[in-house]
Amino acid sequence: MHLQRCTLIIVLMIMNKEIIIQEDVTQNVPLQGDLGGKTPIKNITYDALVVGAGIAGGETALNLANTGYKVLLVDKELSVGGKMIMLSKVFPTLDCAACITTPKVSEISRHPNITIFTGSEVSNIKKINDNEFTAKVTKHPRYVHIEDCTACQLCEKACPVNVRDQYQFGLIGRKAAFIPFSICSPKAAAIDIDNCTLCGACEKACPTNCIDFTMETEEMNLHVKTVVLATGFKLFDPENMPRYGYGKFKNILTAQQMERELAPTRPYNTILRPGDGKVPDKIAYVLCVGSRDASVGNPLCSQICCMYSIKQAQLLMGALPMADVTIYYINIRSFGKGFEEFYQQAKGMGVNFVKGKIGKISEKENGNLILRYEDINEGRLQEAEHDMVILSTGVLPNTGIEKFFDNQTLALDPFNFVGQSDALISPAKTSIDGVFVAGTAIGPMDIPDTILSAGAASSEAISYLLAPPTSPKGRL
Repeated sequence: MHLQRCTLIIVLMIMNKEIIIQEDVTQNVPLQGDLGGKTPIKNITYDALVVGAGIAGGETALNLANTGYKVLLVDKELSVGGKMIMLSKVFPTLDCAACITTPKVSEISRHPNITIFTGSEVSNIKKINDNEFTAKVTKHPRYVHIEDCTACQLCEKACPVNVRDQYQFGLIGRKAAFIPFSICSPKAAAIDIDNCTLCGACEKACPTNCIDFTMETEEMNLHVKTVVLATGFKLFDPENMPRYGYGKFKNILTAQQMERELAPTRPYNTILRPGDGKVPDKIAYVLCVGSRDASVGNPLCSQICCMYSIKQAQLLMGALPMADVTIYYINIRSFGKGFEEFYQQAKGMGVNFVKGKIGKISEKENGNLILRYEDINEGRLQEAEHDMVILSTGVLPNTGIEKFFDNQTLALDPFNFVGQSDALISPAKTSIDGVFVAGTAIGPMDIPDTILSAGAASSEAISYLLAPPTSPKGRL
């Protein structure tokens, strides 16, 4: 086998400033035959692999990088920042989420010890020895050379194709040539090749000629010493509870969609119900949709639903002073620092709290919604009319994490979150020595707890990197 070694200097243009990342690359040329038109597989080496570039993965990568370790940060999305970068404000302080996240994302993007692969996936992780893992990294083509893109959006204007915008959770459309969202990182366009008609309009409009439809999927063999899983969570799909009418009645939204309506980078200029564009007067929140419910397979409390609903209710009271906001709940779990005061503050602002379980939602001809519920305090069934309903959906684990590993078994807990080998003494340790977990991959938690979890994971990973092997065969 012929080995050709070279050093690539990749100059990334991020926020109109240059950073230089050096990447040691070894190209493996097959023993027999030609390359068959395929890009040769590269060997890349780092100290640590962090899977997931949300707030947990980003914080973990920064801690490792600040200690002097070379980190590869991989995320399947087109931008780092995870779910937090899409929020309006955070509870209970009501600080701007973007104002907190964007400086952190900028620091991650500019750090000389961090290499970021967006639109990429990790598979076939194998533990070879102590402090020695291999993995396969698949980097999907963006069809845009990030270093040349100026985010001018001329390709968006030229593109004739309109599809649903997943970053605005389907509230509006976007083009097949698009920038994911206004504060994404890297701030560069991407081509949705599944919906692209290959008309060439975006190529003609691009002033820097950075669009390249010949880009192919890249596969790399990765060698690292430790792995941190920060794969986050997903939210319950309320279409799995047909009695709530989500997907059938246009004026029923999820809390994630309402979060976008409240954010500074919101899709509309004000709060609107999507069915007819009317400004809502009576808004209802239904809590515990898909959580604390064994009938849908999730008996866990999601820990954040009560507080993010109360946060949104307060923001709605500020945006629509004449609106009535009602929260239907089973129990309000205001367990964190400042949470109870935040709850009482919402009551003082005029938010109406009804202890009741929603049985069914139906729609009137004018688009208003009738909620039939059990009033627990009154002990009887009641109905109420609202012109918009928000479903506060629960937290679920991202499934399939255990399939990342080939020769080891990653233990999961009974609810399919990543299992902790010792939740009290070493909360970041998993069943595989040298593999650690951070954030909501462990279970439901809020933002401060996620940051703490990332600190624990990075500390454990650094200790593992510093510790000598326990045996010639490693700590398997």
